[in-house]
Amino acid sequence: MTTQHSDVTYVARTTLPLRVEFVRQLRRRRTLVAYALVVALPVLVALAMKFGGNAGASNRPGAPVDLVSLATAGAANFTLTMLFFSAGFLLLVIVALFCGDTVASEASWSSLRYLLAAPVPRRRLLKQKLIVGLVLALGAIALLPVVSYFIGLIAFGSGPLGSPLGLSFAFGEGLMRIAAIALYVFISLLFAAGVAFLMSVLTDAPLGAVGAAVVLVIVSNVLDAIDALGALREWLPTHYSQAWLGLLSSEIDWTDLARGASYSIVVFAICVAVAVFIFDRKDIVS
Repeated sequence: MTTQHSDVTYVARTTLPLRVEFVRQLRRRRTLVAYALVVALPVLVALAMKFGGNAGASNRPGAPVDLVSLATAGAANFTLTMLFFSAGFLLLVIVALFCGDTVASEASWSSLRYLLAAPVPRRRLLKQKLIVGLVLALGAIALLPVVSYFIGLIAFGSGPLGSPLGLSFAFGEGLMRIAAIALYVFISLLFAAGVAFLMSVLTDAPLGAVGAAVVLVIVSNVLDAIDALGALREWLPTHYSQAWLGLLSSEIDWTDLARGASYSIVVFAICVAVAVFIFDRKDIVS
């Protein structure tokens, strides 16, 4: 009897392919629910604005000229309003969910040690899961303006993007500015993504990782509202979370946008580095 030897060799970089992990995460119920909320919110808000008592508030004399009052001016403004409504909480929770549920969910299912025994290198496991989490988060943020625009087009018609400063942007430029705003929202939420990812390594409870990131952002926003802190508030990662409003002016001042993006990216990088450092030395028992 002859023994047949397998020609299959172990290659670390082929373990846990992105396609497999992405399909696996995309089929999970929490992913479907998160994307369903992103689609449902513009529909509910459009119905409220269309048939609510204040639907024509922006046309009344003396009405405040702000993002909300301009929401019914057209699809572009409705899309902008939905980004304004969602960035502070819904998108924050979704980003924290996709990045905080990465490692902690595997630990809670007692499948983490089996993944590492595959064997999947620890750093590759973190990298693949973080990439998929960020892609899903970016997909949700990109889906919101797309759905909002089509819902706004049906409910309020087309029209140029109106700015609270009294400016008006043509169709093409308006879409470019909305895309830039959505991208900045994603970058500003990298802070929360990094914190959630770090907590996902530290805890076996996915909701704990998500909740810690959301609470930390809320605390940062509360501190940012305290005028007594003065210039110290500028060092908070959330201080420039609404710097994207500068993209609605005729001449864009990139200073606050650059600061907000850099602060968020730096905090994200630090959190990821600490998470890798801890996970490399963590005793995996679940």
